[in-house]
Amino acid sequence: MDSKKIFIIEDDANILYGLESQFVADEYVVETSDGDEEIGELLDRLRNFSPDYIILDLILPKIDGFDVIKKIKADDELNDRQIFIFTDLSDEDTRQRSLTVGADYVFFKDEFETFEFSEKVKKIISNQGKNLDRDYDA
Repeated sequence: MDSKKIFIIEDDANILYGLESQFVADEYVVETSDGDEEIGELLDRLRNFSPDYIILDLILPKIDGFDVIKKIKADDELNDRQIFIFTDLSDEDTRQRSLTVGADYVFFKDEFETFEFSEKVKKIISNQGKNLDRDYDA
């Protein structure tokens, strides 16, 4: 089986490197961004890496996470990638807005430690094709 590729966009270094190490330990190929780049540059990096999955924080230094989702979903090369949101914006409006613009899953940082979140993402990925609900909370 080919290694799964995951691109993590997160400006908190502790969370970014924590997630990276969790996925690398499970033999994912990982690329990261701290969100401190223009959206065009980020999209170029995403296209070049061609990840299977994208983990995205909504609050980033230079770009808005909602804009990133919209740009990914409007991009012919990237629009079929699954997007996992991991954010400090922990309210129902954020969840609904994220799903409306194209995110596949939304997780709130105040509900999950980095390790728990990475385990949930891995479980969702391993269960792909088993008819899971898009708004997965369990």
